[in-house]
Amino acid sequence: MSLPPQVQGAPSPAIPERVLLIKLRHHGDILLSTPVLNALKTNFPDCRVDYLVYAETVPMLSRNRDVHAIWRIDRALHGWRKPAHMLCLWWRLRRERYDWVIHLSDQFNGALIAHGLRAREVVGFDYPKRRGTRWASLFTRLAPIAQSNTLHTVEQNLLALEALDVPLGDPATRRCTMAVAREDRTAIADILGELGVRGDYLVVHPSSRWFFKCWDDRRFAEVIQHLANEGWHVILSAGPAAEELELVASILRHVDSPRVHSLAGRLSLTTLAALIEGSRLFIGVDSVPMHMAAAFGKDTVALFGPSKIHEWHPWLTNYILIDAADYGPLIDPDAVDTSTRERYLAAIPTQAVLDAAHRLLDGEPTRQETQP
Repeated sequence: MSLPPQVQGAPSPAIPERVLLIKLRHHGDILLSTPVLNALKTNFPDCRVDYLVYAETVPMLSRNRDVHAIWRIDRALHGWRKPAHMLCLWWRLRRERYDWVIHLSDQFNGALIAHGLRAREVVGFDYPKRRGTRWASLFTRLAPIAQSNTLHTVEQNLLALEALDVPLGDPATRRCTMAVAREDRTAIADILGELGVRGDYLVVHPSSRWFFKCWDDRRFAEVIQHLANEGWHVILSAGPAAEELELVASILRHVDSPRVHSLAGRLSLTTLAALIEGSRLFIGVDSVPMHMAAAFGKDTVALFGPSKIHEWHPWLTNYILIDAADYGPLIDPDAVDTSTRERYLAAIPTQAVLDAAHRLLDGEPTRQETQP
């Protein structure tokens, strides 16, 4: 893969004292950017690393002690409050005098902020859709973009550090990181105690904010019922959105077991992290909890439909990925209307998910990317 002119032949920059990572995307994207943080802290232990993210994604980083400060953009603001908020944010960031600013996504507003901070190094990605615009002029270096669905998102993010000649080191440092606080573990222990859950339990997260990523409710219910009949406590989780709560309610209408419990809509992101951290197995669709389970090294059954598997599969954990394309025709990921109500995973059979769960519960080693 050839590098853009900004990278080719560029000398190694001096050791940074302050670095700002900009990731203006969704919750899972924030989590998948944390190996960049880990690599920076491994190479430069005394370096201060800050993040700029959307306000709603702050909990993904809030417990992480390697993050010095979290700056946020509040997308809920309207009218004159929005430009005032952005101007104030930019002014406060300028006062931090960052040595490096690394923009890990493709928004022009993030690129303009990065450029305006006048850091010694400002790194972005060479997005094909930005070529022919002033995008490249906003950065001192551009990292390459891999061909679609050929490189995991974690690896793509880490190319920004390769553009700065930062060694990536041991693969273990490339794990995603979501820290869990003692109070979150205590809160989950109390909840599980109230439910009568003792010992091992499984977490099933059947929902996504995009319904085209969801499986059939009755088939999920069959898997849950079967695992409960085998003696497992099964905890269902979901976000607080009305559609996600209704999806879980639909599943529960087909389940009858005192070992099945729903915490849908009851958990914050940080307490959900604690719940997943303590689980024996995670079963879910392509969503941020799946990436959280991988970050905690949990055995994972991941159900995928029209997603770019090589970019979004569970990262550095023991997992079995069940691809709906193996059971029937599937729409191309780039052709999906994300507002559709169609369940593209519907062709996945119940037995395939049960078999995967049993293999992992029996301790069978499966896929694990150990050489990113």
